[in-house]
Amino acid sequence: MTEPSKSWNGATVRTWLESRIVAARADQVAAERHGWERRDDCDKANAEEMVCALFKGKAAIDVQADFAAELKSLLDRDGYVCRGVYDDARFERHVRSYIRKLIKMTRDNAGFDNLRRYQ
Repeated sequence: MTEPSKSWNGATVRTWLESRIVAARADQVAAERHGWERRDDCDKANAEEMVCALFKGKAAIDVQADFAAELKSLLDRDGYVCRGVYDDARFERHVRSYIRKLIKMTRDNAGFDNLRRYQ
């Protein structure tokens, strides 16, 4: 892992994860309102919410290497189960891609200060 230009801040990461949970729930509601044609968007938002919620309150967030290790172990998991999913295979693909995004953000220590709803 390369040394980031700024120091790791667990509080910023926690705030970012909480904001992503709220945004993902809002995205799920919006997708549900549009019905069947937006079911993939609902699965994508559900995957984002699930991944972010798994880290809510975990101490691993405070140390960059620990958070990266937790993400890696989550990525190595065989399957992911969540209620309200339309397509299990597509949901798993969304979960894995979101975990990879978080791994890259953690490695680069970038993007956690962006609290906009749409990213």
